[in-house]
Amino acid sequence: MGNLALAIGLFRSEATASGPVIGAGFVARSISDSITYYYVPSPGSAERRPCAAKDRQTRAALCPLSSSSSSSPHDSALCRTGVRSRVPRRASPPSSSSPLLSQSPQADRPLLLFFSWLGARRAAVGKYRDLYLDRGMDVLLVQSSVMHFLWPRWGLGYGLEVLEVLERPQFSGRPVVIHATSIGGFTLSQTLAHAAEGRREPAGLAQRVRGHVYDSLVVGTLEHMAIGLGKTLVPRFESLVKNAAMLYFWLFKKHTADFYNNSIRVFHNSPITAPALFFFSEDDALCSPADMERLIDHWRGRGVTVESRKWKVSKHAAHMRCHPEEYLCTLEKFLDSLALSPPKASISNVGGLRV
Repeated sequence: MGNLALAIGLFRSEATASGPVIGAGFVARSISDSITYYYVPSPGSAERRPCAAKDRQTRAALCPLSSSSSSSPHDSALCRTGVRSRVPRRASPPSSSSPLLSQSPQADRPLLLFFSWLGARRAAVGKYRDLYLDRGMDVLLVQSSVMHFLWPRWGLGYGLEVLEVLERPQFSGRPVVIHATSIGGFTLSQTLAHAAEGRREPAGLAQRVRGHVYDSLVVGTLEHMAIGLGKTLVPRFESLVKNAAMLYFWLFKKHTADFYNNSIRVFHNSPITAPALFFFSEDDALCSPADMERLIDHWRGRGVTVESRKWKVSKHAAHMRCHPEEYLCTLEKFLDSLALSPPKASISNVGGLRV
């Protein structure tokens, strides 16, 4: 258990800057240690800076790919070798104390609610953030801590905090798109649990959601969850962490396993019935493909429109890096189908990314 405790200390959510900062074309405001709000200032605003991602001369034709769900040999080689994709990266936002940051962003923009994976680095999350910012959406980043998972009661408290943020005047009433990756799906289920149990009405969240995207959900048994902890926290001691986690789940069943089972029930019967998109792979040790297919079939049986993209070979929470063309093209088409608002830029061509 000592190694597990050490890992917990090392992989707490990365705290964001306490004050608003200006980045390469966006403004970031810290809502809390683990929730950050990003938006692009309105045209003409003194907050606004030139953004390289807006240069239309760098863009190529949109999505010249087949709709085949199988991965290409190039994609598989990219995943195995760990070669970085060409997804753009914005410059790290410098600190600023400018009084201009007190200006409010447009309150009618769609809001992307991004539940990130465990231990997500800011640069990696920034690639997803930028995709949505360049579509004219604001982004609310929700970062999860391993303790939200290991002690689900704290996760429920964090879910309530997310709901309270969504009830604030600058966020309430906005159309919402959800993008949850890996453990972020668990955090989302903890957020929805308050409504499912009648503890809190989530500010009409289910009705405000126009679409939801799930990338590398941890789906299956408790063993899948334990494997996920080992691979995420201390890969060198994966087997040790897995066994320690299984013992922990057994010793504290009423405080862990029972909560996980309830979260699964909440997610399977989610009050959100907007169109959904799933990204997953057959070789993901944290996800049972059969259980994922059953979940998708269950949702379709409830009348939910569900699209999916499955690969034979990929990497957990890194499908966009392993299969950039297919990932971005699929996401682009899905978002276009939601008809939220006219896109500001093609996410498949942001910053000179050619697909």
